[in-house]
Amino acid sequence: MRTFSSYGPISVKTNYFAPREELVDQIYRDLIGVEEGGGHYITIWAPRQTGKTWALMQVADRIFEEKEFDLLMINVEILKDSENSQSVLQGFVHILSDYLDISSFEITKWIELADIFTDKFFKKPVILIIDEFDALDEKVINKFASVFRSIYNKIRSRSGGGASYMLHGLALIGIRSVLGIENVKGSPFNVQRSVHIPNLTYDEVNAMFHSYIQESGQKIDQDVVDRLFTETYGQPGLVSWFGELLTEKFNRNKNKSITMEEWGETYKRALFTEPNNTILNLISKASHPKYKGNVLELYRTDEKTDFSFRKVEHNYLYMNGIISYDDQKKIRFSSPFVQKCLFERFSDEIFDYVGVTMDPFTDLSGTVTESALNIPKIIDLYCLYLKKNSGWLFQDAPRRKDMQIFEAAYHFNLYRYLFDFLKTWNSQIFPEFPTGNGKIDLLIRHGGRLYALELKSYRNTAAYRKALVAAARYGDQLNLDTIYLLFFVERIDEANRQKFEVDYKDQKAEVTVQVIFVVTRP
Repeated sequence: MRTFSSYGPISVKTNYFAPREELVDQIYRDLIGVEEGGGHYITIWAPRQTGKTWALMQVADRIFEEKEFDLLMINVEILKDSENSQSVLQGFVHILSDYLDISSFEITKWIELADIFTDKFFKKPVILIIDEFDALDEKVINKFASVFRSIYNKIRSRSGGGASYMLHGLALIGIRSVLGIENVKGSPFNVQRSVHIPNLTYDEVNAMFHSYIQESGQKIDQDVVDRLFTETYGQPGLVSWFGELLTEKFNRNKNKSITMEEWGETYKRALFTEPNNTILNLISKASHPKYKGNVLELYRTDEKTDFSFRKVEHNYLYMNGIISYDDQKKIRFSSPFVQKCLFERFSDEIFDYVGVTMDPFTDLSGTVTESALNIPKIIDLYCLYLKKNSGWLFQDAPRRKDMQIFEAAYHFNLYRYLFDFLKTWNSQIFPEFPTGNGKIDLLIRHGGRLYALELKSYRNTAAYRKALVAAARYGDQLNLDTIYLLFFVERIDEANRQKFEVDYKDQKAEVTVQVIFVVTRP
């Protein structure tokens, strides 16, 4: 029986996969030039672990079987640590020597590289696929691109100067981040077509798990598949990873259906205890001092940020699987799961110690019981905690360029405070991000009940009113009769507190929104 795999390119014989036939056909047509009579030079780009290499392997198999072209598919990641461009050139020629008899062909200059792709060494038109191309230094990439551009232009030259060149089609995998985007001098490779590898669709993910159900005979509740897609946004590596965890590692009884209970336990393990190279890598990238501020700014709740590939920071975060963008070209995190992983990471990093959450002799009889929480009273205790500890608590918190503390730091702190405050009662506290950006909720399960706290920064009365309605709608989605809307504000006088800190009852949603202001500068 097949299995789910998230480690490198999958096997169509042994792993569950989405055929992606339309995408494979598109790349095939571009490389061999079915429509226009000549092959194209293309770039295959997408964040990590999205199936770029796998898609090109399917194309390569198809081209190889038809035997009309000479096919070279090589990986140049091994050259990324070469000392200089000359050593990369020699290393590339050495890789080619595994395919061609070029031992007597001496190449000392980059311009001579083009001579390899001539009828001296090839009898058929050549399709060249280079994987991990973006692992190379940008200057080296530009040298390669210049050579390939020169060949392309000569082949298509009316003067016939490229008659001996055999490089019919070229695919460079994963180079969007360095070719024509970060290069301030402009791209030397403006002849290429660009092919983006998207995430899996809902139907593709659903089909993968239904294939497992048919082959194994074990049922998976549809709610589990739906939630998996929602949490991963169809990111291929994460989809297969969760599939592996659900159907193998934590699948203790294959005679029993995989339900939302199993999903909840698996998700918790994935979030906290299960290592995953893709997640570890993106956490490392997001923590880079040059880009960390950009990531923290994405947790702000008042406005969204316009996305642009031409911004180095956006490009870097996108290509490393940290962010994506919505239909309005606004930045969002690449998936809710990634957003939660980073929220946990930064919460632990910034507030690994939150101090004493309350006086140990505080009477909590009307605040916390085994069966119920009084959220307003808990937040009152949190406000007292802020007032008492603000002198040191945010001393090392990350700050924006204007030296103001990132809004996210307050959300991280409240989360860590509630986690420590309620751990005696074994309450479950977890962040949720329903929109991918601009909305942060803390959900608490305690005594068999669910409590929802929506976190916002107070900006103005118009945004305040919109937040009330949105909170009521969200509470209705959660089947709650009460939801708590917390506004973080630097200061508020008593008159405004009396005016704005009032309950809002939404008649349409039949939900009460309890408003609480949290002063960040006591």
